Parts: sequence; C-alpha cells; structure tokens
Amino acid sequence: MAVAVAIGICPLQARAEEVRVVGGFGLCYLPVYLALDKKLIEKHAAAAGLSDIKASFQSLSNGPAISDALLSGNAEIAMAGVSVMLNVSDKSGGGNPVKGMMAICDSPIYFNTIDSRIRSIRDFQDTDRLAMAAGRGTQHSLVLEMGAAQAFGWDQRHRFDSLAVSMSHPDGVMALKSGGSVIKTHVTTVPFIQMELKIPGVRTILSSYDVAGGRHTLITAYAAQKWRLANPKLFQATLDAFSEAMQIINADKRAAAELFVRMEPSGLSVEEIDGVLRDENMMYFSPTPRKVMVWADYMAKTGLLKKPPPSWKDAYFDNIHGADGD
Repeated sequence: MAVAVAIGICPLQARAEEVRVVGGFGLCYLPVYLALDKKLIEKHAAAAGLSDIKASFQSLSNGPAISDALLSGNAEIAMAGVSVMLNVSDKSGGGNPVKGMMAICDSPIYFNTIDSRIRSIRDFQDTDRLAMAAGRGTQHSLVLEMGAAQAFGWDQRHRFDSLAVSMSHPDGVMALKSGGSVIKTHVTTVPFIQMELKIPGVRTILSSYDVAGGRHTLITAYAAQKWRLANPKLFQATLDAFSEAMQIINADKRAAAELFVRMEPSGLSVEEIDGVLRDENMMYFSPTPRKVMVWADYMAKTGLLKKPPPSWKDAYFDNIHGADGD
C-alpha cells in the first residue's frame, strides 16, 4: 500500500473505463511507474478514440494475492511471475480464460545467503529456512525444485520444499540484515538482490538463469479474456503504453532510476539503480516473452498444469504473437 499512497491512487474500487493494475514490489515494475507518471495509458487510449480513462497501480505482497485481485474483479491487469500466470491460465476457463498480455521484464531470481556454511544448494539441511515471497507454484519455488532436481536427481526435486517460509521481499532483506535470524537465505529479485549483496557476508549461491539455461522473463502481465474482448482498444492501448515506457527507460536509464527512487524506497541510490538498469543480465525490459516454455514444461511434468500450452503463443493473447518469443 505504501506504493499506492506514493503515486496518489485510491484503494481498489471499480470504475467505468478504468485500468486497475496490480503487481508486486521492486524494480521489475518500473514500466508501470513510468507509464502512470507520464500518463501513457491515457495518451494511447486517447489516440484510439477513448476518453476519461483512469489508470492506477497497487502493490501486493505475492503472486497469489495479485491473481486473486484479478479473478475477484478488483483489477483488470495483473503482473506477477510467469509461473503464476501459467497456473491461473490453466485453471481458468468457462468462456473467460486468463492469458498473458505481454512480458514486462527479464530478470534473475537469486538465492542469497548469509550463512557461511552454505556454498551451494547441496549444503541445505533440514534445519535451514529459506525466505521467499510465496510457496508452491511460484517461480521462486520452481527454481528451488529445479535446482534440487539438477543437483540430486528428478526424484529429489521436492527435497527442500519444507524449508521455504513465506515472507515479503523487504522482510527477507531485514532477516539477512539481522544476521542471527532463523532465516539466513533469501530467494529474491532486483533490487532486493543488490540491497542484500551490500550486507557484509552475503553472497549468491544460485541463480534462476543457471537453472533455466539463460535469461528468462520473470514478470509478465496477464488479463481475463472477458475484459479484453469488452475493451479491445483499451487493452491494446495499455499494451502500447507499457511498451513505450520500456523504450523511454532504455533511452534514459538515469531518469528512470530517479523515478524509481522517488516511487519506491529501497535504500539504493540513483547511481546504484542506474547501474542495475545498465546491466541487461540483471534487468531487461521487453514485451517479448522469453523461455516461457521452460517453466510450462516443468510444471506440466510435475502435474502443476493440467492443460499445458503447446507453445508460448497458446499462453498469451494474439496481440503479442508477432514477437519473437519462446
């Protein structure tokens, strides 16, 4: 809610011609902040002949809460991990399927630890506890499963599931800062990665890029078919607004860093955020979905998806099918 207050929006309530976006915390959501700050949704909607558009964004604690807001009708667009979107899409139907709208950013998930004993995923013991934003089905938990499978074999993929503790990213940072907390490992994302790596003794033992075999989409936007069909111009205008926001970020990363520092307190300076934005292996904004099928195939193999998409295009609306995704 701190983010919602910072950008001057009201709690979620339905209005005509409103685009209510829900997402999480962190630098991944910078395109949304910029689109709202520069009123890009309103701009593209006006170009499509629409007027009196209201756009807002609210940060929630985890992917399930974000999806719940969408499914309950308290948001038009949700932004969360690709695995969260795939799970919601798999369970939706009845003439109103949920599908991806566009990718938002490629960014890694890091396992950061302050425990000197832990050098790799092989060192986790039954007494260890790992903080992550949400449990089973999220990309964070899938990275843990996939990492365990790669280290110990397929039958051991759930070896560390019981070690996970649900905790927000900001609280996870505080746990590592405390040093003596029960939580000594945090599964997290930008900019919390950088906040933690500034803490003496903290180091990274695993990255989702290692598990997935390269850079992948972390956060994706998704919506319900019913809203998209009822508002095709507004749907496309919003997609175009977020795409333009990405172009603006790429053209002036310093200004984008200044905006993020103003919108979301992180303890990192403008210079540090600017540095993250300039590292494409840490943060890359693009509407093109990347390695979606890595997560879909794993989720299907483990039974998390009952109707897995044959390709990434089956998981996304056709507005983005022209992109060179995978």
